[in-house]
Formats: sequence, structure tokens, C-alpha cells
Amino acid sequence: MKKKIFVILSLLVIGFVSIKLYKYISRSTEQYSDLQVIAYHYNGEGYVGSETCMECHRDIYETHLKTAHFNTSSFTNLDNIHGSFKEGENTVSLMDADIKMVEIDGKPFQHAQIKYGDRQAYDWSMDITIGSGLKGQSYLSNQPDGLYQLQASYFVPSDKWINSPNYTDRINPLRPVNDQCLKCHVTFAKSSSTSPNSNKYDISKIVLGVDCEKCHGPAEKHVVFQRKNKGIHNDTTLIGLSSLSRQQRLDLCASCHSGLRSNQIQNPFKFLPGDTLSKFSKNYNSLRPSTTLDVHGNQFGLLTSSKCFTESDQMDCMTCHDPHRNQRGQKAYFNSKCIGCHQQNTTTCSISTTEMAQMGNDCIQCHMPVVPSKNMQVQLTKLDNTTPVGVRTHNIAIYPEEVAKE
Repeated sequence: MKKKIFVILSLLVIGFVSIKLYKYISRSTEQYSDLQVIAYHYNGEGYVGSETCMECHRDIYETHLKTAHFNTSSFTNLDNIHGSFKEGENTVSLMDADIKMVEIDGKPFQHAQIKYGDRQAYDWSMDITIGSGLKGQSYLSNQPDGLYQLQASYFVPSDKWINSPNYTDRINPLRPVNDQCLKCHVTFAKSSSTSPNSNKYDISKIVLGVDCEKCHGPAEKHVVFQRKNKGIHNDTTLIGLSSLSRQQRLDLCASCHSGLRSNQIQNPFKFLPGDTLSKFSKNYNSLRPSTTLDVHGNQFGLLTSSKCFTESDQMDCMTCHDPHRNQRGQKAYFNSKCIGCHQQNTTTCSISTTEMAQMGNDCIQCHMPVVPSKNMQVQLTKLDNTTPVGVRTHNIAIYPEEVAKE
């Protein structure tokens, strides 16, 4: 009798434990079964998107969402387009055509109407937004024969639709968008063709924005490892920037912030954190003096020409910038970075204490002023001359007083 009771109790305990274990495994499987790979790098490692990083890095993820890096590209919808679709405010008027922003079946399109001759009309879907919206937005259309930049863009300073930079004031053939165009606005994209100039992509497999995996590498292995080994820190499945050398960190930023690059040796999307950038491409301006470098796009070249950089063996981009946070407009923060290195020299500034106070003791405005770009210019209307876009120079130097005041 006792033996029967023991067997029954044992079976009940085993059954109870089995049910609990099954529920735990089911819950864990349900919780972690959503890991989806968006795209695979050329080395076979998978990109899983920054939302997956939120599981363990929620604070960093939430601050990163507000950065220009993260918002530099996104799928276009009517809610995230900054320009107006109202009649009278939705048109770019060219010499031979009008381009209107219109809604068709709940989706945004650019409608081009030729003014003369056969008066043909074209409708191009607005599929991908390029630009965080701080200065402007441009739009890509995924056509059957490839990905193209549309001719109408939105410009924040004028709050208007404009002719996209470097398009003429007439209706133009749409500009193909290839790896060289995409590499600084998305984390990863793989063309469906082996041609280096191909513009054919499966846009559902483009990892949009410059997010976690752009700087730390594809995260599939890391996520799988951490889900199985919570709390283990000696994880080599992901690249920590502190483990990189100064030049490797600089190369990572320079892969996008060093202007035009020529002599493309390898596909730019093959470059990963820790790689040597010169093995992939050469800087178009590498042999030019810093005084000729344009402020648009070559912050790396300008910074490395600065005395602050050449006299330091530690300074890199992250000395002043936290890529996880939106620091735009935080003058006090950036000035504190200057003062942190120049404490002994604050009283020897060439301008008077009174003038310094009038300028808000703003080191950045004097030594890194906003100057007009020679390369980045926009035409606001069909009758206007092109207008240069102002960009803050990263050539830290002493500038004429009138430049700083502008």
C-alpha cells in the first residue's frame, strides 16, 4: 500500500515538474523564436536589426533612435515625409515640367507632368527616405529595373520642395542609386547583381539607418549566444569599439565621413568594424592639402588636418561625439570637450574676455564655424541660382572674425 502511494506521489511530482518545465521551455521558445535575419553579410553572418538589441540595451537603443545616424534612412510613408502635400505647396516647378507630391491609394508618389510636346506624365513611388530631416530629405523609388533617386527633395531651411542637388532645372532621367550612394545611409545592402554599379536590390533585405550593426558588426551570433548565456561578458561574437585601435576606430567613421573615395578595391559593404579602410578604397582627396577640402562629407580629412589632432596620440571622433546620443545643438557639452584639453590656454585666447562673453564663450563657433559648402548646393526655384548648404567645418583652426560671426 505504501509502495503504491509512493509511486502515485512520484508520478504526480514528475507530472507537475514536467508541466512547469514544458511551460518554461514553451515560453522561452516563444520569447526567442522571433529572431529574424534581415540580410546576410558577404561573410555569411546575419543582420537582425537594432530592435533586437533592445532586449539587453534598452537605454542605448532608445537614445540612439533620436540620432541623425539612425534616422538617415527609412521606408517612406505619408507620416514621415516632412514636406507638404497641400495644393500650392507640393510642387517643384522646372523649366519643362512640374513635379507634384501626391497620394495614390494611400501611398506617396511624385507625379511629373511635362509642360510641352506630348505632355507625358509619370508617377514614381516614394519608397525610401534618405536623410534624417535635419537639413532635408531625398527619396528613392524602387522601379522594376532598379533603385533610383527622385528629382524632388525637401529642404528644411526653406521649408520647401526643391530640385534635388546636382539635377538640372529640367526633367532629368532618374539617377541610379548603387552601393557607393547607399553605403553611408544604410547599415547594409546587397545588390542582386555582381556588377559594381548595379542598382538592383531587394529593398526588404536592406538594413536601413546607420544603426548598432553598422559599428559593431552583424549581430545574429551575438544575440543567439547572449540568449543562451545571459550575463557572460567575455563574448567575442560582437565587436566592441574599445577593443579597436585608434586607427581602426577612425577608419570606421571615415568609411562614411571621408568624402568621395576612388580606386574602389572591394565592395564598400564588405567593410566591417576592425577592417583597414585603405584595403577597400582610397580617399579621393588623400593627396590634397586640407585647405582645399570641402566641408561637406570629409569631416575625417578636415579633423586629421587640425593641430588638435596632429598633436594628440589619442584623439579620434569619439573624443567629442557619443554615437549613441543626439548631441546636436549641445554647445555646452562640446565646449567642455575643448576646455578639457585646453584648460591651461583659456586665458591666452586672442580675443578679449568681453568679446568671448558676448559670443557665449563658444569655442566651437570661433574655431569650427559653419561655412558654405562648395559641393553641396541646392536650387530653391527654377529662377534662383544655386544656394550652398552650410556645414560645420571639422578643421579646428583660427578663423577670421567675420567667418565666426557669420
